[in-house]
Amino acid sequence: MAQTYDVIVVGSGPGGYPAAIRASQLGLKVAIVEKESLGGICLNWGCIPTKALLKSAQVFEYIKHAKDYGINAGEYSADFGAVIKRSRGVADTMSKGVSFLMKKNKIDVIMGTAKMKGDKTISVTDKDGKSTDYTAGKGVVIATGARARELPNIKIDGQKVIEYRKAMSLENQPGSMLVVGSGAIGMEFAYVYASMGTKVTVVEFLPNLVPVEDEDISKEIAKQYKKLGIDTYVNSTVQSVDTSGAGCKVSVKTPDGEKTFEVDIVLSAAGIVSNIENIGLEETGIKTDKGKITVSEWYETSVPGYYAIGDCTPGPALAHVATAEGIICAEKIAGHKTEALDYGNIPGCTYCQPEIASVGFTEKKAREAGYDIKVGKFPFKASGKAVGAGVTDGFVKVIFDSKYGEFLGAHMIGANVTEMIAEVVVARKLETTSHEIMRAIHPHPTMSEALKGAVEAAYGEAIDL
Repeated sequence: MAQTYDVIVVGSGPGGYPAAIRASQLGLKVAIVEKESLGGICLNWGCIPTKALLKSAQVFEYIKHAKDYGINAGEYSADFGAVIKRSRGVADTMSKGVSFLMKKNKIDVIMGTAKMKGDKTISVTDKDGKSTDYTAGKGVVIATGARARELPNIKIDGQKVIEYRKAMSLENQPGSMLVVGSGAIGMEFAYVYASMGTKVTVVEFLPNLVPVEDEDISKEIAKQYKKLGIDTYVNSTVQSVDTSGAGCKVSVKTPDGEKTFEVDIVLSAAGIVSNIENIGLEETGIKTDKGKITVSEWYETSVPGYYAIGDCTPGPALAHVATAEGIICAEKIAGHKTEALDYGNIPGCTYCQPEIASVGFTEKKAREAGYDIKVGKFPFKASGKAVGAGVTDGFVKVIFDSKYGEFLGAHMIGANVTEMIAEVVVARKLETTSHEIMRAIHPHPTMSEALKGAVEAAYGEAIDL
C-alpha cells in the first residue's frame, strides 16, 4: 500500500516549502518531494545566489570609486572564481536552512522525481530508479517551478550559449558577453559582469529596457547602463548565433539595420517555461493552458485534490508570489477561511545598480485605464541621505487617482529602493491616502523620505524641491 500523508507537496522552492510548513503548522501530516536540492531554483540557482553575485559586484564598484569617498584603496582586482565560490556557498547555506525548517516542522523529505497517478496518489522515482507510491488524504500541491526558455534561433549549449544557471557557475570570466532579454535576470547579470570588467551588450525585443516597468524607469536605467559602459539595443532581435569559431558571432536586427557582434558568451535571458512535462498531468486529466496549469483563486486544478502554485501556474513568476500562493493554498486545504491574493498589488524588484522596484499601475497603464491622475516625482539628488552616501542616481515616482485619491502605483530606481517598495504595498492594501503618507513621519535623513517627497510633489506640497 502507498504511504499516506494529509498533504504532499511536489517541489521545495519558494512556493513549495512555505506551503509544506504552513500545512504542518495547521496540524496536517506533510511530505515534500524534491528531485534536486531543497529550496528549488530560487535558493540554489536564482534569487539568493544572484544577490550574492550582485553584492560582490557592488562592493567592487565601491572600491573603484573609493577616492570619491576620500579613501585610497590602493591596488585591487576582482577574483572571479572567488566571487562565484562565495555565491555557491551562500546558496548551500540557504538550502541547508530549508532542510532545518523541514525537520523543525516535522515534514518528511522525499528525494526523487514525482509523477501524478490520480486519486491524490503520486509515484516518486529515486536516483536508483526505484519507484514508490504516496497518497495524500487532503491534497497534492504541484510546485514544480520553471526553467529558462530556449528560443528557436538561440540554442543553449551550456558552453558558449548559456542560461542563468551556467552564468552563476562559469569557471572563467568572459571578456565579452551578449545578453538576450532585459528583464530582471538579464539586467542583473549584465550589471554583475560589466562591473567586473566584461564588455556587455544587452539586446531587447521590445521598445524599452525592463519592459514591464514605467517608461521613466526604462529611460533612467538605459542612461545608467550607458555610464557603466553597457551597450543596449531595444526593438532588436537576435537573428542567429554562430558558435563554430572560438567565440560567438551574433547577428542582430536593430532599428538601424543588421549588426554583427563577436562575443565570448551569449546569455539567453528571454523568460522562462514551466516545468509541467512528464509529471502525469495528461494521465490525471489536469488541464493546462499556454504551458501553465489552470487553477482557481484557491489554486485548485481541474482535478479535485490536486492544487498548483508558483511558476507552473499563470500568476507572476516571482518568488514572493509563489510563497503567498503556497500559504493560501495550504490554508485552503486545511479548511481555514483565508484571503485570496490581490494580484494587482504585487511588488516587482530588479536588483541591479541602481535598483528598480515598483508596484501597481505605470503612468501609461493608469491613463489607458481611464484614470485622471496626479503624478509626483522626487529625485534622489535632492535627498540628503543619498547625497551623503554618494548614490544620487534615480528617483521615486508616484501615481494617484485625482478623483478619489487612490494610490495607483509607485516606481522607484535608486540605491536600496527594493527595501522601500513594501511601504507602498502596505499603503495600497490599507487604502491609504496621500494625506496619510505625507503626515506619516519618515525618519531623516533616509532614502525613504523620497517617497514622502514624491507624494508631496504630486499634490503641489513639495518642501525639498
